[in-house]
Amino acid sequence: MQHYKTLRLILGDQLNVEHSWFKSKDQNVLNLILELHQEQLYVKHHIQKICAFFKAMENFSNALKKSGHEVAHLTLDDTAEYLTLSDCLMALCEQYQCSEIHIQQPDEYRLQQQLLTFQETVQQRNIQVTFFDTEHFILPKDDIPKYFRKDKHVRMENFYRTMRKRFNILMEKTDPVGGQWNFDADNRKHLKKDDLAGIPQPLIFANDVSLIIDRLQRHNIATLGKTENTLLWPCNRAQSRKLLQYFCQYCLPNFGRFQDAMTEQSKHAWSLYHSRISFALNTKMLHPLEVIEAAIDHYKQKNSLVDIAQVEGFTRQILGWREYVRGMYWINMPSIANTNTLKAKRSLPKWFWNGQTNMNCMRQAISQSLDYAYAHHIQRLMITGNFALLTGIQPDEVEQWYLGIYIDAIEWVELPNTRGMALSADGGLIATKPYASSGNYINKMSDYCKGCHYSVKTKTGSKACPFNSLYWYFLDEHKETFKKNPRMAFPYKAWQRMEVTEQKNILAHATELVNNLDDL
Repeated sequence: MQHYKTLRLILGDQLNVEHSWFKSKDQNVLNLILELHQEQLYVKHHIQKICAFFKAMENFSNALKKSGHEVAHLTLDDTAEYLTLSDCLMALCEQYQCSEIHIQQPDEYRLQQQLLTFQETVQQRNIQVTFFDTEHFILPKDDIPKYFRKDKHVRMENFYRTMRKRFNILMEKTDPVGGQWNFDADNRKHLKKDDLAGIPQPLIFANDVSLIIDRLQRHNIATLGKTENTLLWPCNRAQSRKLLQYFCQYCLPNFGRFQDAMTEQSKHAWSLYHSRISFALNTKMLHPLEVIEAAIDHYKQKNSLVDIAQVEGFTRQILGWREYVRGMYWINMPSIANTNTLKAKRSLPKWFWNGQTNMNCMRQAISQSLDYAYAHHIQRLMITGNFALLTGIQPDEVEQWYLGIYIDAIEWVELPNTRGMALSADGGLIATKPYASSGNYINKMSDYCKGCHYSVKTKTGSKACPFNSLYWYFLDEHKETFKKNPRMAFPYKAWQRMEVTEQKNILAHATELVNNLDDL
């Protein structure tokens, strides 16, 4: 048995081949890539999510070996006897008689705490544990307290502009390219009938995951969703870069324009103009600056079809929102994980797990999520998230569902989006208003309502769109929380203008709905 001075732990979301660890080779260093039962059991994951992580880890391991690094890639078969990551690391320390363990800083609080406890334990045995930066995010982790304060609202737009200036992205000296910081007013259009034919065919891959599926079945890992023996998601750096370039060439020209649009009238409805690189980004197969630079390069090309509104909107998602959410997560953990400001307490309807509901918008969003482990941000926020907000679903249940079902869901990005944006459970730390809407918004941004069992034009009655009465029910239930919010003044005035009889009928209908959510 060969012995190593140093073990390096590489987590499944740390597949960064450009990390400084790999600039040189050291035969006294063993790189560890581990499939662990604990990571499959803390929440029920979509089977495509687990397959994608395991395949990407396998590919990364092979790439390191090919480059001359010492690597131990242990599968579930190899780690089955260990209940936790700490148990596994302790056993490997003894097996390889190492004196040092190097760890890249985890992006999840639960893993950070687990590894800090492990550090205390092994240092008593004279094993030195050292943490390193992941070298991935644009804003260094140590700089987060410069821009964020615990339990304080930070306006994302202000943070985004600061990042633009600090990192000189889409800037002309001290001014933003195009003369303004934000081009949202030029974006967010719905798809008309003539637009459907132009939706690009998504680039997909054919990664063989049959052995991984066999392994999951052999170890009785409970999963959700659908999969086949070939996986369409990028599972190595080359595929990730190819998907990025495909997006820039074929999707970016219309990305912002239709980024909130939803349709069921196209075989490419699940992908539309979205990049679908979030899994590659969150596993660090792509670097955020690399992604931004690729988009800007396409914008700058001669005769480019990409205009400033599209590239700015996309850059804001990466440089603004992604970095912002990470900052809000770390500055507010662990308290943000337990927030439930609106005291939501209902359980998820059973059809969240199978998509079998009469509400077409919910059926489309959930069924797509089960089929692809993916839904774009508006489907997550204004369809499933909006429903969970209006009906008062317990945040822990919603969070576990989001964390499990989406291929790109890692807690640092999922939790603030769920608690803050979707559920307004964080007391306004992230969003200054609840993202609540009636069926009108869904009808405006999609064609889901046309084929629905319910009527988007009515508020009460057996065929009325549930979102309509639930919207007013939510506003009335939480009026003491939101009525003084200036951004909520318009809907509350509209509610006050209704006849008392109409209000009572709406609230009675909504009460019946929330008491029978499984039947919708």
